Amino acid sequence: MIHDVELKDLQANVDERGELTEIWRSDWEFYDGDDTPEMSYFSVSYPGIIRAWHRHHRGQIDHFVVPHGKVKVGIYDDREGSPTEGELDTYVIGEGNMQAIRVPGDCWHGFKVVGDERATLLNFPTNLYDYEDPDEERLPYDTDKIPLDWEEPPHE
Repeated sequence: MIHDVELKDLQANVDERGELTEIWRSDWEFYDGDDTPEMSYFSVSYPGIIRAWHRHHRGQIDHFVVPHGKVKVGIYDDREGSPTEGELDTYVIGEGNMQAIRVPGDCWHGFKVVGDERATLLNFPTNLYDYEDPDEERLPYDTDKIPLDWEEPPHE
């Protein structure tokens, strides 16, 4: 696993009415004092859509949860001096595998919707989005700089 990436299994509490799943608690060790979110947002993406690649340079940490649908998250570590420099990890999260992922923002990251339905991804970033000076560096999803073929079937 890439250095500073963490996964947290989320417990779905199910009864005859449906489900309730906690997605953020300040008492989880998963979130340390530096991981306090400054905002949250969600995106809805259509089947097969790829939203990749980007990274942040101002210390942002992202926390992804997918309550509806399924996504394949890719994280690539090209941080100089990182113990996992050069490593690529993928995770399939969402329905059937409810997990939160802590993504160090200075790693390249993105996701692809897998399956035949839309997916909703929630993010709890530790920095506010700066409309005047966005903290985002981008690469195309099919860049040669990151060794991930998004078309390869996900490993579950």
